[in-house]
Amino acid sequence: MTSPTGRRLRIGIGGMSIESSQFCPHRATYDDFRVTRKSALLDRYTWTRPDDGLTERVEWVPLVHAVSLPGGPVERATYDRIKTELTGLIRESGPLDGLVYDIHGAMSVVGLVDAEADLTEAVRAATGPDTLISAAMDLHGNVSRRFAEPLDLLTAHRLAPHEDAWETRERAARKLVERLVSGRGRPHRAWVQVPVLLPGEKTSTRLEPAASLYGRLASVEALDGVVDAAVWVGYAWADEERCRAAVVVTADDPELAVDRARSLAQEYWDVRRDFVFVGPTGDADECIARAVGSTARPFLISDSGDNPTAGGVGDLAYMLGRLLAHEELASGRVTALHPGITDPPAVAACFAAGVGAEVTLRVGGQVSAGTGPHAEPYELTGTVTALEGAAVPGSGAPRGNPAYDDGGRTAAVTRGGVTVVLTERRKPFHTRADFGTLDPREFDLVVVKIGYLEPELHEMAADWLLALTPGGVDQDLLRLGHHKVARPLYPFDDEGFEDPDLTPVLL
Repeated sequence: MTSPTGRRLRIGIGGMSIESSQFCPHRATYDDFRVTRKSALLDRYTWTRPDDGLTERVEWVPLVHAVSLPGGPVERATYDRIKTELTGLIRESGPLDGLVYDIHGAMSVVGLVDAEADLTEAVRAATGPDTLISAAMDLHGNVSRRFAEPLDLLTAHRLAPHEDAWETRERAARKLVERLVSGRGRPHRAWVQVPVLLPGEKTSTRLEPAASLYGRLASVEALDGVVDAAVWVGYAWADEERCRAAVVVTADDPELAVDRARSLAQEYWDVRRDFVFVGPTGDADECIARAVGSTARPFLISDSGDNPTAGGVGDLAYMLGRLLAHEELASGRVTALHPGITDPPAVAACFAAGVGAEVTLRVGGQVSAGTGPHAEPYELTGTVTALEGAAVPGSGAPRGNPAYDDGGRTAAVTRGGVTVVLTERRKPFHTRADFGTLDPREFDLVVVKIGYLEPELHEMAADWLLALTPGGVDQDLLRLGHHKVARPLYPFDDEGFEDPDLTPVLL
């Protein structure tokens, strides 16, 4: 089966993806992005392979895709460089029937408002009006009308944690091909924003009400005349008018699209006060005390305010200081592993000293110092207990989460019962492989810079707590200082907040 004209469809693939906290002092540069082109870009997806039925109908045209670990806003020169390459390749590729647009939705760029809208307008100008564009997005993205208008199809993850991230991209591709093969042209998109802005740790689909809300999407999509249904919770750590929840229902039947979008938006509004944190919470000292006093091992604690996979810097030593302030941990009677403080000079000092050497370091604050008392370096004297990375002869340790950068070299330093892992580059610790030769299951406590636990950590944890720590992705939104979001907006406004007009707009 091919296009209505009998030829194979020409569909481009490209995009730019990062989650950017505007409360984070980090700035993303070109070196922070993993840029993929040509055959390597096709290899990124399973549905572009020769044995996939889609490829019989489609000539895939790889453009460029750039993805970065979340962080602060993108430097303008970096954004312009990637945008120029993407739009230039679109123009050079010749006429495209479609474009699979692989983005995040929560990118901020220095000097721009609504960066994804700016990029999407440029992409649409490059493709021309006849190309159908299908966007695959993170549910933590923002969907302004300006952004959605140039798109023909847009969908988002339906699970948080995002165990369906690759499934979402495949859905965007297959829906696009189906649309082009059918010859039905552009569908209607019913778009509505909901004046609610919550952190991801309060909207996990592991719990109600998000489980039921997102669970409805497949049944809406299955209705005759509906193409897709998606709900975005928005991105809580940016400060722009677009930051809020949104619903888009895509359909051939405009009345049905409006009706289902209104229903989903109303449900979101009605349950706004029912969203709760995905796990028990407390401040740093409360969580440490409860973990030390528990018999559950390993006991995991999320250092949520400095989570690099939500947009935190990952260089705060705040939790390290709180761990060593606890007598049981400082004495070594209880052990803790705290991975992921980014500090290249400290790593270099550890490599120079060698395993077994005693070192005195000022840990953390390489980027964040000066942004508050929680961001100051911590003076640590301890023993180098592990070195890993390319510069270690014979090191066969796993090199990190393949979704992000490998973190470069890492160094473990132990003081009392606390072992801290220092990294050269910003790095998440989501899987067993990310820990290298250190086995987190051998420690009483594991304190990770993360929000809700990713699947492998969730399975590993005998128990866990979400520590409401300070940082660029502080869970307490009211203390961050938003002042550009459109008001009224829950939870910034609650009492006396009249029910909003949730009538969808047909795009």
